[in-house]
Amino acid sequence: MKTGYEWRSGIAEAAQNYISLKRQTGMKFDIQERYLRHLDTFYYSNGFEGCTLTKEIVNDFIYDPNERPGSHYNKEVLMRDFAIYLADRGHHAYVAKVKTKLPRCKFVPRLFTDDETRRMFKAIDSYPQTQMSYRNAVDPVLFRFLYGTGVRISEALNLVLNDINVESGIATIRAAKNMKDRLIPMADSLTKRIVILMNNFHRYSDRKMWLFPSCHNGIMRQMDKSTAYNHFRDYLLMADIPHTDVGPRIHSFRHGLAVKCLKKWVLDGNELTVLLPYLSAYMGHSDFRATQYYLRLTSDLYPEIVRRVEAEFGYVIPEGRIIYDES
Repeated sequence: MKTGYEWRSGIAEAAQNYISLKRQTGMKFDIQERYLRHLDTFYYSNGFEGCTLTKEIVNDFIYDPNERPGSHYNKEVLMRDFAIYLADRGHHAYVAKVKTKLPRCKFVPRLFTDDETRRMFKAIDSYPQTQMSYRNAVDPVLFRFLYGTGVRISEALNLVLNDINVESGIATIRAAKNMKDRLIPMADSLTKRIVILMNNFHRYSDRKMWLFPSCHNGIMRQMDKSTAYNHFRDYLLMADIPHTDVGPRIHSFRHGLAVKCLKKWVLDGNELTVLLPYLSAYMGHSDFRATQYYLRLTSDLYPEIVRRVEAEFGYVIPEGRIIYDES
């Protein structure tokens, strides 16, 4: 449990127990904890006593006129679930309805074309030799790993040598965005590049060393996302690929893999309702809403695919709010 905040209201103990319970299931629950702290302050400052959630208390807390609809929506979901938790333990608690309607994410990321992908990797491979930097050895493998697996940049940078099984060609992503481990199969060509990186660059490294490290004052350490992004922008410039408000971004590799996978399934006549759970598990999504984002993205980028299959799969493509899955 995080420290630095003094819980004071009659609902404090139940809220802390609820947070602890959720974290035991593997959830980070940081944003929800912040909202529950706000609830504790709201409850205490208004002089409410005991551990009771009336309809008036819940609505006054959720619908702060100074907050955006997104905050109202998040509070609705949290307060609904927290009220159910309290009611199960004998407390009087009003179960809020989730009624705030949020617009579907209209952001369409900039994906690499096949030609841009070739130019991008040519730029990475031909980057001038740099002193006191590992980028010439690390980046060609790092960005191929992102392109070939579709993992988040944070997941790639958290990998240590022990997470890679070169015999089976499997990378283990540990405690990622949704606090879940998952196994990522790698293509033989990617595995071979990682073997070379391990045998040469990591020849004397401890097995707990970062797979894709950076150099700081001559010391090998974990590469941070800002360093990877700065390198990425250098390669875009070298490859003469324009960068706009919609990208391309490092996350475009992840978007591209998911879209290509869905496009192939559709064109092959596969049943999407059967295969989508596999894509969701592979991408490390906590539920299908983030996976549906890629389904919508595929339909936006390839409308001819939708026309071919909407009679059969139209109900699969979501119309509601879509979660944008960033790194």
